[in-house]
Amino acid sequence: MQIADVADVVAELEGVRRTASSSRAEWRYHGRLVARELDDTHIVIRADFDYRDAVLRQFPDTFRVPPRFRKHMMVVADLESGDVGAIEDALVAAWELQRATG
Repeated sequence: MQIADVADVVAELEGVRRTASSSRAEWRYHGRLVARELDDTHIVIRADFDYRDAVLRQFPDTFRVPPRFRKHMMVVADLESGDVGAIEDALVAAWELQRATG
């Protein structure tokens, strides 16, 4: 999976807009973060703590939580070697989370 594939997935989510911060893509639902590009092969995805714990257990080679994100509702996905379906599901879950709060 590549950043362009992420863009294709989130383009299908109603209300999500792409923005750029310091040349890295961000996708937001009414201003609330859904996902953000960290580098060419990693994105951070918004995830509530229960969902995050579940995907970390189910897909340990796809998702991780670096120390700087431990206190935040976020998970990092490895686009290069991660499970594409799990990443797509996490993007949809992030959108649903942000829709529910708005």
